[in-house]
Amino acid sequence: MEPSEIEKRAPKKSLSKLFLSAQVAAIIGTAVDFLATIFFTEVFGILYWVSNALGAALGAITNFLLGRYWVFDAQHQKVSGQAFRYALVSAGSLVLNTLGVYLLTENFAVDYRISKMIIAVIVAVSYNFILQKTFVYK
Repeated sequence: MEPSEIEKRAPKKSLSKLFLSAQVAAIIGTAVDFLATIFFTEVFGILYWVSNALGAALGAITNFLLGRYWVFDAQHQKVSGQAFRYALVSAGSLVLNTLGVYLLTENFAVDYRISKMIIAVIVAVSYNFILQKTFVYK
């Protein structure tokens, strides 16, 4: 597929700007997740675990859309293929985060909240960003 004139002229983000943008998008997605969870639980009285699932879904959708339209500027691909690849990467991220928190907490007696922060940063940098850049929004 031949790039359009706009694509040829559009400046590409440097790797550091791309990385920073991806982290901002992740923070926004996380904020949407947490705020939606609290909102659904406190305002609508929905069970916390249902609210948590709704919040996680809204946070993931937010992060996906920011990645597609802002961070990686990847509207040239079909949204369905990107969404599928994003779901795969997200499932892997869930497994890595859960396993990492468990291992760090159980084997090194680190408080689970600290473990969660440490593992979240490691997974975000070494897994999520790389796979979003090279697989999801390629």
